[in-house]
Amino acid sequence: MLNNMLKIVFVGTPEFGAIILDKLSESECKPVLVVTSPDKPVGRKQIVTPSPVKIVAKKHGIELIQPERISDIEKELKTLNPDLAIVAAYSQIIPKNILDIPKFGFINVHPSLLPKYRGPSPIQYAILNGDRETGVTIMLMDEKVDSGDIISASKIIIKNEKITVDELSRQAADLGAKLLIEAISKWPSKEIKAIPQDHEKSTYTKILKTEDGLIDWREPAETIERKIRAFSPWPGTYTFWQDKKIKILKARAYQSPDNKKYETGKVLVVPQNEIGVQTEKDFLVIEQLQMEGKKELKAEEFLRGYQNFVGSILK
Repeated sequence: MLNNMLKIVFVGTPEFGAIILDKLSESECKPVLVVTSPDKPVGRKQIVTPSPVKIVAKKHGIELIQPERISDIEKELKTLNPDLAIVAAYSQIIPKNILDIPKFGFINVHPSLLPKYRGPSPIQYAILNGDRETGVTIMLMDEKVDSGDIISASKIIIKNEKITVDELSRQAADLGAKLLIEAISKWPSKEIKAIPQDHEKSTYTKILKTEDGLIDWREPAETIERKIRAFSPWPGTYTFWQDKKIKILKARAYQSPDNKKYETGKVLVVPQNEIGVQTEKDFLVIEQLQMEGKKELKAEEFLRGYQNFVGSILK
């Protein structure tokens, strides 16, 4: 069966899925239907905003549905009778009655080398743990979380030690789209065979919550710096000063030349007039931060406005 004869359904919501949908739609694998989450309030002003996947679907003129629950569209999918369904970053578990509808099943694009980092936050965990490599897996979906048989996989070498979630997500999405288009060309004709995962080697990630972003100054500076990159933009990293929440937006680890150690969480001024905070090991040099309810500031600007910040202890 030729790719352009396949009836493909695409399921996804955030930017990762949008990048993949865009590339699919420019190939012979353009979906006939896109399923994405309903528009939601976003930002401080709670402006109702469409998902990135919805924006791309409209760009390519693809029919779109936005169910509260994917189980609600069983009738529509059965009427469409798709050959294949693709999932790329969708927040809901897909039940068996939906998984069984497409002739060639549901295929998932997952941004890790399964069985490592199953679950919702694989890119964040790769950065958080300082991994030097990650990857993308194309997987046949079953009822469990990211446990299905592997159709294909490819590695990503993380060359940039300061890579952000957005950068790594873009790399993974670009690679995922390439692997996916290759898989679509071979999977229906059985030119490739799915291989079971080694479930004993599986590791899991969790949904990140606001409280995960609280900085523990008893951790080494290098660990905290990775956390700042891993948790941007969500859930963000923060600390407390005089009962006020301060977001830490950009930082780096710094080893003092004299190896002198101060009380954990103590704020000092380091070279280039930046903010240094004593951690369990080394200083965390804060380059950019944001007081609750205020605008983002560089460290030097922040210090001019809050001169009593230096010498205080962050909690």
